[in-house]
Amino acid sequence: MSEVLILGEVREGSLNLRTLELLNIGKNLAKDLDGEFSVVLIGDELPAAASEALSYGPNKVFKVEHALLNNFNADLWLESLQQTVKQINPKIFLMSHSFIGMDLGPRLACRLDTRLTTDCIDLSINPGNGPGEDSLLLRTKPVSGGNAISVFKCPGVPQMATMRGNVIKPAEAAESQGEIVDIVPKIDESIIRVESLEIVKEDIIALDKADVVIAGGAGLGDEDGFEILEDLTRVLNKSFNNVMIGCSRVAVDKGWVSPDHQVGLTGTIISPDIYIAVGISGAIQHLVGMVQSKKIIAINSDSGCNMFKVADYGIVEDYETIIPLLVKKLEELS
Repeated sequence: MSEVLILGEVREGSLNLRTLELLNIGKNLAKDLDGEFSVVLIGDELPAAASEALSYGPNKVFKVEHALLNNFNADLWLESLQQTVKQINPKIFLMSHSFIGMDLGPRLACRLDTRLTTDCIDLSINPGNGPGEDSLLLRTKPVSGGNAISVFKCPGVPQMATMRGNVIKPAEAAESQGEIVDIVPKIDESIIRVESLEIVKEDIIALDKADVVIAGGAGLGDEDGFEILEDLTRVLNKSFNNVMIGCSRVAVDKGWVSPDHQVGLTGTIISPDIYIAVGISGAIQHLVGMVQSKKIIAINSDSGCNMFKVADYGIVEDYETIIPLLVKKLEELS
């Protein structure tokens, strides 16, 4: 029995970043339980990804392969995952809070007659209250629209949770003595209830992939303020590969920017090389989402705002004055 099992996700033949993060937390939880941790991969051609997963130190990599699993189909993946989890019988089963985890997690928990906690930002083991008592998974997550943080403890086996991305460092390669175990699920096309007619690639704002994020908040006054931020984005793009516009929750609530630009507990948690906060006061829900940025620059006319407490560099000035000057200077230097 594996104490901790994680579902790995494969993109273009390799493990994605969220899987590396799960590998790290899975290893830590298994250590606290003094047990094993393992990875399950689902697909049709997985040898390379399985070898990659093994290099991060799990005791086992379960390779669930079938020709029908070449693309994500929730019905086929759910049945395959249910069979696999019942066979492995883990105490804890973790998934990323990705579209795969959000789709499969609730239905799998129902089938396994257990409880699922979604969108966790931290996981740990409850030490228990007495000798021999089973240790339960403590699941920390934002609640009440991100205005509070709660810790949940639920009975049931396996203990299940989905983990938000960018809240823990990715695992590093380690010396491995683990093994790859092949599993062939019993599935066929009769299981499919929903058919995918077309896959359309959608342009999305991947804030967590940006090198530089320039974020605006209530201090911009209105949506026209983001046009000034676009000027700064344009000039910084000459020096950095990926510069994106972000925002605080207030800007989304006011309808100035779409929700996929939001940084924070109820948005995206990021750690870019440079984070420029313009007119953002620094509520705790926002700070949690960007405090791991390598360099933080705050521009705000309020010298007492919380953002200055975490900033490496702060400018107390109206953004409409300072940003055009900054753009002009950067253009001269480029």
